[in-house]
Amino acid sequence: MGACFGQCLGASVGYSLATRSACDGPGVFRGRWTCRILGKSKEAEIKRINKELANIRSKFKGDKALDGYSKKKYVCKLLFIFLLGHDIDFGHMEAVNLLSSNRYTEKQIGYLFISVLVNSNSELIRLINNAVKNDLASRNPSFMGLALHCIANVGSREMAEAFAADVPRILVAGDTMDSVKQSAALCLLRLYRTSPDLVPMGDWTSRVVHLLNDQHLGVVTAATSLITTLAQKNPEEFKTSVSLAVSRLSRIVTSASTDLQDYTYYFVPAPWLSVKLLRLLQCYPPPEDPAVRGRLTECLETILNKAQEPPKSKKVQHSNAKNAVLFEAISLIIHHDSEPNLLVRACNQLGQFLQHRETNLRYLALESMCTLASSEFSHEAVKTHIETVINALKTERDVSVRQRAVDLLYAMCDRSNAQQIVAEMLSYLETADYSIREEIVLKVAILAEKYAVDYTWYVDTILNLIRIAGDYVSEEVWYRVIQIVINRDDVQGYAAKTVFEALQAPACHENLVKVGGYILGEFGNLIAGDPRSSPLIQFDLLHSKFHLCGAPTRALLLSTYIKFVNLFPEVKTTIQDVLRSDSQLRNADVELQQRAVEYLRLSTVASTDILATVLEEMPPFPERESSILAKLKKKKGPSTVMDLEEAKRERGSDVNGGPEPAPAGASAASTPSPSADLLGLGAAPPVPAGPPPSSGGLLVDVFSDSPSAVAPLAPGSEDNFARFVCKNNGVLFENQLLQIGLKSEFRQNLGRMFIFYGNKTSTQFLHFTPTLICSDDLQASLSLQTKPVDPTVDGGAQVQQAVNIECVSDFAEAPVLNIQFRYGGTFQNVSVKLPITLNKFFQPTEMASQDFFQRWKQLSSPQQEVQSIFRAKHPMDTEITKAKIIGFGSALLEEVDPNPANFVGAGIIHTKTTQIGCLLRLEPNLQAQMYRLTLRTSKESVSQRLCELLSEQF
Repeated sequence: MGACFGQCLGASVGYSLATRSACDGPGVFRGRWTCRILGKSKEAEIKRINKELANIRSKFKGDKALDGYSKKKYVCKLLFIFLLGHDIDFGHMEAVNLLSSNRYTEKQIGYLFISVLVNSNSELIRLINNAVKNDLASRNPSFMGLALHCIANVGSREMAEAFAADVPRILVAGDTMDSVKQSAALCLLRLYRTSPDLVPMGDWTSRVVHLLNDQHLGVVTAATSLITTLAQKNPEEFKTSVSLAVSRLSRIVTSASTDLQDYTYYFVPAPWLSVKLLRLLQCYPPPEDPAVRGRLTECLETILNKAQEPPKSKKVQHSNAKNAVLFEAISLIIHHDSEPNLLVRACNQLGQFLQHRETNLRYLALESMCTLASSEFSHEAVKTHIETVINALKTERDVSVRQRAVDLLYAMCDRSNAQQIVAEMLSYLETADYSIREEIVLKVAILAEKYAVDYTWYVDTILNLIRIAGDYVSEEVWYRVIQIVINRDDVQGYAAKTVFEALQAPACHENLVKVGGYILGEFGNLIAGDPRSSPLIQFDLLHSKFHLCGAPTRALLLSTYIKFVNLFPEVKTTIQDVLRSDSQLRNADVELQQRAVEYLRLSTVASTDILATVLEEMPPFPERESSILAKLKKKKGPSTVMDLEEAKRERGSDVNGGPEPAPAGASAASTPSPSADLLGLGAAPPVPAGPPPSSGGLLVDVFSDSPSAVAPLAPGSEDNFARFVCKNNGVLFENQLLQIGLKSEFRQNLGRMFIFYGNKTSTQFLHFTPTLICSDDLQASLSLQTKPVDPTVDGGAQVQQAVNIECVSDFAEAPVLNIQFRYGGTFQNVSVKLPITLNKFFQPTEMASQDFFQRWKQLSSPQQEVQSIFRAKHPMDTEITKAKIIGFGSALLEEVDPNPANFVGAGIIHTKTTQIGCLLRLEPNLQAQMYRLTLRTSKESVSQRLCELLSEQF
């Protein structure tokens, strides 16, 4: 099957086969004839293939030894037959024998067969490895290239184990030819991507960086790809590459297209290398050396200037190459976020692409401007393009481009343009693609709350949102509007009036019925004075929707009805008749039946005062971060650049505060700052999360995979631990891979803690194992029971672990939380201190002045008192001091100390075995910026520990 097979094989696999010398001879005619036979029918093809396989098998088993040419020819035929989709179960040994040939074409076919047909579990792998080792040591560049290609194509762990040490040596050897260096760099890159734990870092790492200065641009291109991947995992090892990359980039962008003829693509000098160098620089912050930084700025300015020049060719290849370099340069400018002039220029350049005829350019421009909008330097420049973006939202035919336009409007929104942007997004929502409606709903809800100056506008916006896209309004959205209405007296009457009017529409979405039922049940009395919205009319309006709703909404409406019994006694009889009906008392839904029975009984036997107490107005919800933002983060994935930049903006922006509703099991927690609620601490039921990364940075332990080794405490762990002494909820640890959040509650000697592990990457965490470690003494004093977590944490997801806590006796240490997992093939090992401290089991105790000092005198022995005098570490603010003492767990006793500047507190430490009374007195000296803290308890070790914990807070 001669040249035809060879040519087809060469085209399919991508090898440059010398087909005439490899397969010339009598087989040429037969091969062409066979190709014609194969095209007739499947049966004819199988018949011809089986005949050929029988012929090849007989040749291999014959007594006559085959020469190299014949062996190569038949192996090549087997390879082609395999590529046609037929199984090959022989010929492997003959292919391996070809590897020992001294002829290039024979060795080439052998390596090709091995790369395609031999798996890593084959019994021949040892023979193959020996042949590869011989070729790597031969110093013949052609043979070395074939061997390196084979290693990279197979890319198995066995190959990595056998050659991970040899390939770096070849790469940095001084006498290695340029073509072999290219192959070695790409081969090492392949091995590192598949088995990073088997590629040892060593002396070669510092030498490979200098390949960026190589005269051969092919070597530089291959080395840049390798260094970029290595630098992402080991930035410190390769930070010297920054200056070399800037130097090489400078030479490329300032050269004429004729200077780099071999690497100039349609008048653009070395575009692929330029893009790779710019990506390498994005692994590092802006250079600290002023000279290097200045040279890099010149390079970026030159790239921006060239983008403004008239095109040197009308062909699409020219514009593609030119724009590829430009967009990568803009990505680097955004990454550094330190040069206002470059950021504004990049924004203006992207603005020109927003109306470009090429769809891909419009998409990329919108995507890049989303990240530019997060920079304080370029946010205003991005806002100047708002009309163009709105026009794209209305007229763009490609749904993916429209989605990026929505993202950009969300990113550029602030108080000055919020109402315009929300109105445009609502308008677009009516015709938006179904796949992105939920995301738009979340963004509209977030912007309406975040930038609402007038909360009547917020209520109108959310109700309009429910009307337009009710099916896509999640529970978090309507929970949130209820919370805000309950927490703000000025909007309650307006909200009741507005939902009442909205419910009069013939067709109402069920979410609107939920909002209406909740708000009218709480504040219907505020509009009951109007004859058009009397109590009976309100009830009839809600009950007219009852039969159209699902069971959860009907349950909510029944709760509204019993609220009406308390608010409007005149409709009590009417409501009782509804509750007494068979459709309620004998409802097939157990929840509805139970509510109807209990509410009917309550309305019958309870007095007016009891009803008023049981059914009093909902108290304000505790202020905390919106869970809608957490839902959007979960939907978009926290690993995207846009989300990370948005989170950075959230931390610095002025956001309207708002309570978070607790209906339907939404967890109540508070975050330490109004930053993005990545962990869902303010959200509804948590989703899978990920663990904390290494103690020294992104990677803790690159080489160790021993699950028994516990990492030292992560940097900053002690500081984070101290912050949790006076609070129970917040983010305990965070780095590039992982975020750990806590939500806990304590009562007497018992506690319950929820630990949220958030995977901030797009890659799964595997073998995820969190472990609580306690010393022997701590185990005797503190009982901890944990629930197991899923060993796999998806990218952008979250897992929750519950910990039940019991204080048996007083203790001084804290347990250590150790997390071990694999990320991208690399073992991660992180440890943090878990903030379970003795003061968590404090129960505050109120005392009069006389009782306090009487008890104070009783605890006057030296063993019962501990005193500490220390300098203030933070500003001495009275309100903050009060909040910390209350957060510490004790009651803050007002007007007890004769000196009004002093603070006194009292409480009881509860353990399983005993209760320990505690009194504290904090005396600030503003002039000296000093504190004196005195603690008296009935047990010296408790006094000592509480004094240590509290003194660290001031």
